[in-house]
Amino acid sequence: MGRPLWFWAMAKDRTHGSDAPVVATNRRAWHDFFVDETLEAGIVLEGCEVKSIRAHHVNIAEAYATITGGEVWLHGMRVSPYAPARDNPEPTRPRKLLLNRREIARLERRVREKGYTLIPLKVYFNDRGYAKVQLGLCRGKRQYDKREAIAEREFERRKQRALAEHERGRR
Repeated sequence: MGRPLWFWAMAKDRTHGSDAPVVATNRRAWHDFFVDETLEAGIVLEGCEVKSIRAHHVNIAEAYATITGGEVWLHGMRVSPYAPARDNPEPTRPRKLLLNRREIARLERRVREKGYTLIPLKVYFNDRGYAKVQLGLCRGKRQYDKREAIAEREFERRKQRALAEHERGRR
């Protein structure tokens, strides 16, 4: 006997790979840092925290990751308490990230270099339903780097606007 009909309907609704539904993004990280490398890590959460994250009650704007004792910890990520739960953990407690030993050793070497830090870029659920965080190995931007990026964006915006106006004039 085959699988029930509801199984196939659920399987079609899932998103796979990088198209996973993003719960929270850290847009400020792209403005304040050069992101040299990204990697995916699992998060150790309690049950009510998972429900709160699924409801998009998470903030990673002030979050960062540290490596202590061969483990990676995420600090500053705020997961709001889930209202129906009785025992909610502290909203800003440090959470352990799940990476393999070689990745942690490589990241630890890179973080020791001058100016590198680990910043969470987005929180999402993968196709199997596990909460994941995309970490970025980042270097801080100087003020003039930020001004350059803003000027570049403005130039692209003006260029697109001029092209659109030119196209409208041709019709």
